[in-house]
Amino acid sequence: MKKRINGKKVKYIFVTGGVLSSLGKGIAASSIGSLLECTGLKITILKLDPYINIDPGTMNPFQHGEVFVTDDGAETDLDLGHYERFTHAKMRRANNITAGRIYHNVIQKERKGEYLGATVQVIPHITDEIKKHIRSVGNDVDVVICEIGGTVGDIESLPFLEAIRQFRFDVKPKDILYVHLTLVPYMKTSDELKTKPTQHSVQKLREIGIQPDILLCRTERKLSKPIKEKIALFCNVEANSVITAMDVSSIYEVPIGLEKEGLCKIILEKLGMKGKSPDLERWQKINQILKKPDGEVKIGIVGKYVDLKESYKSLTESLIHGGIGNNVRVNIDWVDAEALEKEEGSVLLKSCDGVLVPGGFGDRGIEGKIKAVQFARENKVPYFGICLGMHCAAIEFARNVAHLKNANSSEFSTTSPYLIIDLLPDQNAQGDKGGTMRLGEYPCQLRKNSNAYNAYGKREIEERHRHRYEFNNMYRIQMEEAGLVISGLSPNGNLVEIIELKDHPWFLAGQFHPEFKSSPMSPHPLFRDFISSSLKYRSNNHKV
Repeated sequence: MKKRINGKKVKYIFVTGGVLSSLGKGIAASSIGSLLECTGLKITILKLDPYINIDPGTMNPFQHGEVFVTDDGAETDLDLGHYERFTHAKMRRANNITAGRIYHNVIQKERKGEYLGATVQVIPHITDEIKKHIRSVGNDVDVVICEIGGTVGDIESLPFLEAIRQFRFDVKPKDILYVHLTLVPYMKTSDELKTKPTQHSVQKLREIGIQPDILLCRTERKLSKPIKEKIALFCNVEANSVITAMDVSSIYEVPIGLEKEGLCKIILEKLGMKGKSPDLERWQKINQILKKPDGEVKIGIVGKYVDLKESYKSLTESLIHGGIGNNVRVNIDWVDAEALEKEEGSVLLKSCDGVLVPGGFGDRGIEGKIKAVQFARENKVPYFGICLGMHCAAIEFARNVAHLKNANSSEFSTTSPYLIIDLLPDQNAQGDKGGTMRLGEYPCQLRKNSNAYNAYGKREIEERHRHRYEFNNMYRIQMEEAGLVISGLSPNGNLVEIIELKDHPWFLAGQFHPEFKSSPMSPHPLFRDFISSSLKYRSNNHKV
């Protein structure tokens, strides 16, 4: 049955990728979504991941990168962060499905006898489950954009690719579109662009039974008309559907670059849809700031995954957004927390205009992060702590200001006499690891005349969480008497959400993850004000 909205069928766009991984399918899907939104259409974006894990929540950051958290508490692929940053679509648990979850659902149905004794197979049972899920996210939108994880030709993605192949026969021809992202490398030695990888990639896709309608050709050189015509001939697509997807200095240039190629018009025509030309004025303003900022500021991020920037994708993008909100460029200085354990903060952080300690787990590098907090506090450098960064701020204050010697968190110590941070009472550390934390959006009430209140401009906010450990209320009064400002609490007053310092230009640490709710169009208030305070610090210290 075809989904309908106000008498109109839902349209489906499937985005695949070939040649190699990390070409940017997530950015491509996000940009397509943004362009369609700019024509007045309502979209949603779905990510199909081929790994067997139920979700990425328990996966090593070195293997998977950042885990993005949605309002409804799902731990998802980092591409969902791109979807939210580029579009107005709000991601939910249903917007990220893995092969593991698909197989889990099918096996559960089999155990309940829902298949009436049939032999359960990849085709049709697994593929039917995939198609059912794709259709399920299209209830309130005009277009569903579906990104297929992995690279065409890999065995892992085959059930998803088979499902979207079948999908063509479930809808009318004008209701479905296949967009394939590929690579056209430039060979410096011969001074030419090579089309063979694209030809082979499309060939693999066609062997599976999918004929792409549009090719997005990732390249560092603009494709000439003859090259586009060559690709079109060998790949069986129209020449105007071969799109140059140029390498750019900022991901926020991608929608503009694709629109210059006429991508949105081509999509609308192929889907039989009417729509106005996309208004990209806001994107143009953002890129103008990024290219010609009024100034710059340097932020030190103290973490333990500094060699793997994908682990902090939402964080780094949010800092860029904070810069956009202040018309400045944000330069990031990655500081290894373990290296900081061996050096004084003044050595590794003295050139920074602001210090940020992000979220994380485990005790590796923790004393380095605490030293970073101490440096920022003592030297009046703007400080922003996120989740674990709040725990470190509380521990440092307890040790060095509240005179609670050897204060620590129960995550890192079993012998500390003062467990300033402790495990949530209802958490069972012996049970399942995945999906067992405090996850998703929770409300928080702010204290008036605080940095937090000044940033948000309202008393109650909602932010996304991903953690187990909390501020220990046993020490709340003692810490407040020593000068700690508790500026954010849960509505019932039981959970400390934000802490600040009175005698500091800008020192704020929150239990939640504000980076999950920031976009270039709407910089998060805390990142905006953190960058603003860092800019003032830079100016007051006459840094050039």
